[in-house]
Parts: sequence; C-alpha cells; structure tokens
Amino acid sequence: MKNEQKTTNIDDLPLTDELVSAYLQDNPDFFNRNNELMTGLRLIDNQRGTVSLVERQQQQLRQQVHNLEDEITQLMSVASHNENLFMLYSDLYLRLLDSKSANELLDCLTQATKELLSLSAFKLYLINGVDMSHDSLSKNDCQGVMQNRLSNSDYYFGRLQQSEQQLIFSHNCAGSVVLVKLVHDDCDLGFLAISSDDAHHFDPRMDTLLLSQFKRLVAKLLKQHLAI
Repeated sequence: MKNEQKTTNIDDLPLTDELVSAYLQDNPDFFNRNNELMTGLRLIDNQRGTVSLVERQQQQLRQQVHNLEDEITQLMSVASHNENLFMLYSDLYLRLLDSKSANELLDCLTQATKELLSLSAFKLYLINGVDMSHDSLSKNDCQGVMQNRLSNSDYYFGRLQQSEQQLIFSHNCAGSVVLVKLVHDDCDLGFLAISSDDAHHFDPRMDTLLLSQFKRLVAKLLKQHLAI
C-alpha cells in the first residue's frame, strides 16, 4: 500500500501576525504596488482616534526626532558639567600644590568640598595618628570602617551605617558618602570621607577618573607634609 501524501493548501494556513510581518519584510515594495493602502488603512490611536498609516509613520518619526533632540540636550549638559568639573579640579590641584603645610592642605580640601563642590562634610582618617589638630581630622578609630568598605576597592559610594557615620563624621549623614582610600608607595595612609545631603549623589556607577588623580596627589602631599 502506497503512502498517501497529504498536500496542504496555502489557503488552509492560518493567517498570523508573524506571517504578515514576514511577508512584508520579504516584499518591501508591497505598498508601492498597492499605493492606495497607504491612505486607505486606518489605525487606532489612543490620543487622536483613527489615523492613516501615513499619519502614524509621521507621528513615529516626530517622536524619534524629539527623542534624539532630548538625547543631544542631555549629552550637551553632561559635557558642560564635565568641563566645569575638570576646570574645578585643575584649579584645586594648583591650590593643593601651593599649600605650605598640612593645615593649609586640609583647609583647602575642606573649602573645596563645602564651597566649590557644595557638599556637606569632609573628613580625613589617618591610620597613624599625627601631632596636629584640624576640624577635618577624624579622631576616632575607623580601621573597622576601612576594612569593611575599602578592603577590596579604593572607593566606596553609597550609604553608611549610623555607627560608621558617627565614627567618621561624629554625626549622622542623611544622604550619601564617598570614601577614598589614600595609598602612597604601596602603603595605606587612611581615607578621605565626603558626604552629600543628596542620597543619590554618590552612586557606585560614578566614574573615578578624576578621583583617581585626586587621591594620588593628596596622598603624596600628605606624606610630604606630615612625614607619615
């Protein structure tokens, strides 16, 4: 007995969105051959009711142009912010290099943090204590904080526990902080701590290029001024 071959009529195939989409992709000239459909097809628009296919395409193109304009505006804003930040850091580096003592260095860092960067607090923790007094020096033992937050990275961005806040700043910080490990000649000196009232200001996704240059300069100058 011969096997009966069953033939399938194309008309028996169910018409699906995928088939229609595939057909239109394989036949890009379809609407050129059926031009009347361009204006004859009516689509449902949530805001404008029923519109033609051409009107829907125009609307989508306008939205794409609007999105591109927003992206360009955002990029220009970021570029302007980065340029201003770069100039601020450049001026700060010159002022740090001109500092004649550790006190002047810390005065400069404190002023730059609070006045130029508009941040709320600046603290310096040194592993080996120094014979000097300055409001920015953290007098508490913060080695536990350093081990917990900076053992695997030179930076920590985000929130701190209240106990850590008290150790570093001697008060609670409602926002976010950045901790920057200071290392010179492969020797850990301590860390800088800067806080912001904005809980989202210091984010783990932040770029660290400028901070990398900044921390190396500060560590070198501290080593020179304090002989630590």
